Amino acid sequence: MTKLRWLIPALLVLVWLGIGSIGGPFAGKLSDVAENDTAAFLPESAEATKVSELQRQFAGDEGLPAVVVAERESGITAADRRYLQRRATEITEIAGVRQPISPIIPSPGDDQALQLVVPFAGEPGQGVERLRNLLEQGKPDGLTVLVTGPAAQVADLVEAFSGIDGLLLLVAGTVVAIILVVVYRSPLLPLTVLLSAVFALGLASLTVYLLTDGGVLSLNGQSQGILFILVFGAATDYALLLVSRFREELRDTDDRYQAMRTAWRSTIEPIAASAGTVILGVLCLLFSNLNSNKDLGPVAAIGIAAALLASTTFLPAALVLLGRAAFWPFRPAVGSEHPESRGVWGRLAGAVDRRPRAIWAVTALVLLAGAAFVPQFNASGTAQSEVFLTEVDSVAGQEVLSEHFPGGAGAPAIVIAEADSTQAVLRATRQVDGVAQASVATTPAGQPRVVNGLVEIEATMSAPTGSEAAIDTVQRLRDAVHDVPGAGALVGGQTAVQLDTQQTSQRDLRVIIPIVLLVVFLVLALLLRSLLAPLLLIATVVLSFAATMGVSALVFNHLLDFPGADPAVPLFAFVFLVALGIDYNIFLMTRVREEAKTEGTRAGTLRGLTLTGGVITSAGVVLAATFSALSVLPILFLAQMAFIVAFGVLLDTFIVRSLLVPALTVDIGRRVWWPSALARRDENMRA
Repeated sequence: MTKLRWLIPALLVLVWLGIGSIGGPFAGKLSDVAENDTAAFLPESAEATKVSELQRQFAGDEGLPAVVVAERESGITAADRRYLQRRATEITEIAGVRQPISPIIPSPGDDQALQLVVPFAGEPGQGVERLRNLLEQGKPDGLTVLVTGPAAQVADLVEAFSGIDGLLLLVAGTVVAIILVVVYRSPLLPLTVLLSAVFALGLASLTVYLLTDGGVLSLNGQSQGILFILVFGAATDYALLLVSRFREELRDTDDRYQAMRTAWRSTIEPIAASAGTVILGVLCLLFSNLNSNKDLGPVAAIGIAAALLASTTFLPAALVLLGRAAFWPFRPAVGSEHPESRGVWGRLAGAVDRRPRAIWAVTALVLLAGAAFVPQFNASGTAQSEVFLTEVDSVAGQEVLSEHFPGGAGAPAIVIAEADSTQAVLRATRQVDGVAQASVATTPAGQPRVVNGLVEIEATMSAPTGSEAAIDTVQRLRDAVHDVPGAGALVGGQTAVQLDTQQTSQRDLRVIIPIVLLVVFLVLALLLRSLLAPLLLIATVVLSFAATMGVSALVFNHLLDFPGADPAVPLFAFVFLVALGIDYNIFLMTRVREEAKTEGTRAGTLRGLTLTGGVITSAGVVLAATFSALSVLPILFLAQMAFIVAFGVLLDTFIVRSLLVPALTVDIGRRVWWPSALARRDENMRA
């Protein structure tokens, strides 16, 4: 029996070492199966998706166009034209380039620029890189040559995400290690916790890779980055809760195995409930009509499940084998004082005890003040060129292109209509405000190309592709061509994809938020055996979310000067902040409920706040720091999510969980547990 006490933990450690060695390399392979084409994110019912399918009848694979733009401010020379013409003949040899490429077009009026549209089939990343390398050969002095357009933007996006499996993990791991060393003042414990997170990431990466490679899931760069951060943050949070209770028990017993049994049994319920809440919360994204949102749900759920499994199997096994040595050089001695019972958290609990109503009223007013700025949060979307936070060729090229050509050159809106209505649809298209020019796709003989009774019309917009003005133009274009009798006209293209994404995101927000709230309520009701406490906790987290979005609006608009936000940002922020914010309330209130069974609600709340204050604060700081690591990737969406989640988690940790929830619980008293028997038992204690 004595041998089994160390044999089982040793076997668990060996199993996880095997999982880590097999799954670890797959974290670096996820980029190989990630797909970053935004057109693939839309549902089949979207108008842009229908147009994309119909386009295949005309070109087999509509692909993505890249636009080569050459500029000389003093005027294009004959040598410039000869150079670009030579390159044009060589471009067709690049793998992935679909023929024919367009003729070279001079800029109208100023003759300072040349334009060449190069259509790509399939994934354009490597093809765009070869195109850029080719254009550097023999370039005349003083001529600026850039590659822009949708294909170039996708290539630059792939390049921006290339740091996910290296830089992001390095930053996140370093931040977590520093915080753990500061908290525990031990070199060995942080290493053990980080190993737990690394093993969890290996298991999650292996699972996601196999499912994505098998066509069960779809993965993009954003989901990949969020997966890494969620696994690191969640695994560390769960570890902190277990480690804190283990250290607490080691002060009361000299048997490390008994200490771990007590710690594991005491923390498994809140850890499992926390993980279950996040898993169920992110799985609510399956109700989204956007494939990018829908796919993030199971990817994130797999990450949280892996973090839960590693934190409740490998970590306790490793800790029990290390025993008190894990906390070296500050080993907890049997009979030593519990540091949690004194210091700032004891004083804070005393303040809550003295003036609970004043504390919750003031904190609620502060949160409401932040929430008042929510209407300023702009999530109507941004142009594709505005998603980058660093200078990239596709953005610089779009600026040059817009100076000399219609802004939508190279990525026109596509109108598919019945051939019998060609002229009527063409007239309606040309009359739309914001359409610079429109033409019908023709055969080599110059006749309108008719496929299965349909024609294709290209409408070049005056505004840059994906800009707010271009989106408005697409909406007007749809209204105009839809009104042509019998034409059955549909409008697609890159800007139409963005318009449909915005509209679908608005629908998702209305549908998914109530589902998430219902799921969280049910989990809390089962965990706390109460109906009132879950409503109270959800209300505080929703208020915290609103305050976070209000403050984020002020920071994004006036401090960071962001152009706006992706329509998916509010939805992702809500799902993560509500699910993660509830985590800390779960950690607090499960301990409060445990203490209230013997001491009553008021004393139990104060003791629960005192005992969990340090560990929950450390967990919140770790999670905020890991999400902040997303900002190292130069993508607007990830930078915004990094700030929103980090700020929101800190707000939940320091204000909601530390002040608002305990003060409300003390003020409400035993009724908070209604209708459970604990409310009546608490009344008997008071009597």
